[in-house]
Amino acid sequence: MIKSVIERVISDDMAGIWKILDSDEKRRIVDAFTLQNFKKNQIIYAEKEAPEHLWCLLKGKVKLYKDGLGGRPQILRLIRPVQYFGYRAYFADEPYVSSAAAFEPSTLGCLPMSLVSEMITNNNQLAWFFIHELSRNLGSSDTKIINLTQKHIRGRLAEALILLRDNYGYEDDNSTLNIFMAREDLANLSNMTTSNAIRTLSGFVTEKIITVDGRRIKILNEPMLRKISKFG
Repeated sequence: MIKSVIERVISDDMAGIWKILDSDEKRRIVDAFTLQNFKKNQIIYAEKEAPEHLWCLLKGKVKLYKDGLGGRPQILRLIRPVQYFGYRAYFADEPYVSSAAAFEPSTLGCLPMSLVSEMITNNNQLAWFFIHELSRNLGSSDTKIINLTQKHIRGRLAEALILLRDNYGYEDDNSTLNIFMAREDLANLSNMTTSNAIRTLSGFVTEKIITVDGRRIKILNEPMLRKISKFG
């Protein structure tokens, strides 16, 4: 019963990998696959730990972050269902250089990286799958570095809001972001202080680009927000 549930989860949610495996590989994946639930803000793995698992977010929201100067964290990536993470450090033969935590109650699947590595050796399509994933992530990281170093505060915050919209979408009203973020998290995503994030949000409210109700942010003028994000 448990294996049948796991097989359904993998075949539905991890279809990107599932479709390139043969029957024996699928059996091995099902035997090794585990589901784990994480509470809000619970650490999934921490910087300097040894990488042991391939993680796949099935439900919820996850952030990858790194502690910066003065202990202020910088959010590096937002993970959405269904994305894989946690494997780069294993391929690089080094400890994790960042940490991962759940933004909200989340369900994740994981596989031992030792099994993934063995299967990659024997399955060229699986190898190309991870090459493609790593290449996309590297391109996104390069773009983020440029944006964080060259855009002004308004552009960085607008980009963060657009990133949240593109990753997690809207609620049923088609305007409220489907994620509730503390001002500190929004600041850490935008590489600015919390006070600057609050002031910039207030400016967007005054300009009628967004409205704010606690941690709920409603985007009123998405084209303008994208324009601010683009031109910084």
